[in-house]
Amino acid sequence: MLRRRALRTAVATCAATAVLAAPALAGTGGAGAPGVGDSYYPEAGNGGYDVSHYDIRLRYQPENDLLRGTTTIVAEPTEDLSSFNLDFALKIRSVRVNGAPARVERQGATEVTVTPKRALPEGSLATFVVSYADKPSTVEVNGQTPWKRTENGAVAVGQPLISEWWFPGSDHPSDKASFDISVAVPNGTEVLSNGRMTARVRQGDWTRWNWRMPSPSATYLAFLAIGQYDVHGKKGAFDQPMITAYADGLGDIKGPAEASLERTPEILEFLSGIVGPYPFETQGGVVPAEGLGFALENQTRPVYSPNFFRIGSNTSVVTHELAHQWFGDSVALEDWSSIWLNEGFASYAEWLWAEHEGNGTAQELFDHYYSSYPADSPFWQVTPGDPGKEDLFHASVYNRGAMTLHALRNRIGDAKMLRTVRTWFERNRGGNATVSEFIEHAERVSGQRLDGFFDEWLFSTGKPQVGSATGVPRTAAARTAEASAPKAVEQLNHTHELLARMHNRG
Repeated sequence: MLRRRALRTAVATCAATAVLAAPALAGTGGAGAPGVGDSYYPEAGNGGYDVSHYDIRLRYQPENDLLRGTTTIVAEPTEDLSSFNLDFALKIRSVRVNGAPARVERQGATEVTVTPKRALPEGSLATFVVSYADKPSTVEVNGQTPWKRTENGAVAVGQPLISEWWFPGSDHPSDKASFDISVAVPNGTEVLSNGRMTARVRQGDWTRWNWRMPSPSATYLAFLAIGQYDVHGKKGAFDQPMITAYADGLGDIKGPAEASLERTPEILEFLSGIVGPYPFETQGGVVPAEGLGFALENQTRPVYSPNFFRIGSNTSVVTHELAHQWFGDSVALEDWSSIWLNEGFASYAEWLWAEHEGNGTAQELFDHYYSSYPADSPFWQVTPGDPGKEDLFHASVYNRGAMTLHALRNRIGDAKMLRTVRTWFERNRGGNATVSEFIEHAERVSGQRLDGFFDEWLFSTGKPQVGSATGVPRTAAARTAEASAPKAVEQLNHTHELLARMHNRG
């Protein structure tokens, strides 16, 4: 039976050790939940308020990895709050709520409970100002830190968790917000982040870089890359600002990296012709020299490991991360169990781009991957529609995820498939969604009942059988794994081997 998930409200109780003091609470209200009840990460995000904006002001010294910061969070309580939680791992110096000092208690590695002087009324305008200082690369949770220190800077890029290592907040995709990110670094050091660079101001021996991302974003899609970079600004697709940056020290990888990322406008135009208008105001990409073994779809500015370009230019990974701007960034997850909505669509976009480039049709790529995994392969034991926390970035989520979309296309026809995808994006642009909602949408647009189809492809172990009911043409069953692979396969396999490292990146 098709399993359809709903978010659960998590209520956590645990002993707390006070780390800061403030006047006692005056007023009434309840405690905000320490998490949104996500299926895989129940304490991710926080209940009781919605964030609308983050103003992050940092000062970073690459020499010793010391990060000093003040983050102002603009939020609206969704209930009367006597206390609330923040997701944060660094050492806090102080917290003020609506201008007044607040009491802070740390509950575990990344949970912080804040008790304001006065309760926060539902629907009011609230500001949380958090000051902090720490060395992020030394702060480990479960033996790992997603903050990667480099020879001359750092890279703050990760999924599903990263913000706890550089700004406090509500770290779950269901709570999106706009961002202002300002970072002061020693002169001669570059800072890359999301959106548009609004100013770069020299202040004695330091330079402050200011970035603005007005479109609401999930917290894990905000990023920093600090170090020595060759930064390029130009007009991209749709006459938008485009910024690309390549770290010093890339050596002979820089050429293939540039040959890939500089095609960003072309790929965005291709994808917009399929899905609909590009959802953001800026575009580009960043390639650090070290500290990163994967790629991530940071909103407006994906970041790519140089390893993707060791085989030469690689527009497959660029297409994957740019497709995420629609699927994963603009239409974000409501729950991490719906990861297929991100990775299945981005992986299928790679197939469509390969066909556009003459490197194999989507059908040929489907046939290749369907036949490459025998029926007894462990590949078919992971269900993309609900892979489980440990298999969040399993190859099945990517490759079987893409196969699912092509099988759906075969099942309902090209015209209805195109309409399904476009109207799905239009309907959910800037919001959040679940797999079950996509299934209902596909049924509505196609006029077909698809529960059995999606049960077989997304929620059942085992290899789907051929036939019209599953959307698998019999040509796929007849093809052997030894048959000549489409030209795109080498690049696709290289890309997905690196992307699949996401979950085991430590």
